[in-house]
Amino acid sequence: KTLTLEAVDLQWAIILQIFMLIWYSPVEHLTVRNLTFRGPLEELTEYAFQPLLSSVEQLISLDGSMKALTLEHVRNKVYYFNQEILYRQFSEMNIANLTIADAYMPHMLCPNRTSSFQYLNFSHNALTGELFQNCGTLADLKLLILQKNKFESLRKVSFMTSRMKSLTYLDMSNNLLRHDGAGVQCQWAESLAELDLSSNQLADAVFECLPANVQKLSLRNNQISNVPSGVAELKSLEELNLASNRLADLPGCGGFTSLQFLNVEMNSILTPSADFFQSCPRVRELQAGHNPFQCSCELQAFIRLERRSGGKLFGWPAAYVCEYPEGLRGTELKDFHLSPLACNTTLLLVTALLLT
Repeated sequence: KTLTLEAVDLQWAIILQIFMLIWYSPVEHLTVRNLTFRGPLEELTEYAFQPLLSSVEQLISLDGSMKALTLEHVRNKVYYFNQEILYRQFSEMNIANLTIADAYMPHMLCPNRTSSFQYLNFSHNALTGELFQNCGTLADLKLLILQKNKFESLRKVSFMTSRMKSLTYLDMSNNLLRHDGAGVQCQWAESLAELDLSSNQLADAVFECLPANVQKLSLRNNQISNVPSGVAELKSLEELNLASNRLADLPGCGGFTSLQFLNVEMNSILTPSADFFQSCPRVRELQAGHNPFQCSCELQAFIRLERRSGGKLFGWPAAYVCEYPEGLRGTELKDFHLSPLACNTTLLLVTALLLT
């Protein structure tokens, strides 16, 4: 029921014949890795491809045994033919799972009829924001993976999902996504529960363009310096990853009333706020390590917070180390202590006065 082919380098006509043979077999999961298809000179025209592709089109409309097709590391040595014909064959496939990864694919067509796709993985290609715009035939799609492509507009991505009524997971990591804000409206699938926007070019305005019902959100490795209060009302959000950004302090939970897990590792936080767990009472785990902590009086309150939190600081104590001043660099926060006299100006003045 599972068949894997490695290092296939054949003429396009022969690959199609093999594919048709497998389609009629009991194979349910077909994986082809390192696929190179070529064609002799007489096959380089659209007219030569059409008969073969037409036979495949008739074939894939039938109910076969195949449920999942995976094509990875695809190279095309057939240069002169209408690629739209090829995309049409894949878009109309009557299967649940389709993966075409690392294939230099610049586009994919919207299916003509209601599609059976539930899982699509087009990672590591050359897809842009024109993908699946105004596409209403992917109503059963649940998981969509588009990482490592060339998407630029977060707004276009939101409209791409707006008609995917069953979509619960979307991976848009490692693209070129930006969002300028300025009152631009976004429209996401209401069913979208998990969104990965890590490793893009998103700044603070991203919080104006997020799915209202998202539960898990990753904004890791972007250019976010602040989480604007009152902008995003994400009442269902439970997990938020803001690691590797430009935050100078811990964000509040004004718009994230259900937040349980927060990751702000590897930001620019010198002295984190000590009242975080008061503003975020539902948070069960805070990952704030690997920041350039400035060990001073102001940090004492945060260190006391760890003692009161009951183990809610993930990675304590190894991930929490002084970066400044230079004399304390490398000291774990748990070992950093200053006397109450040194940190209380009023007490210091009163003591000096009494001594005087």
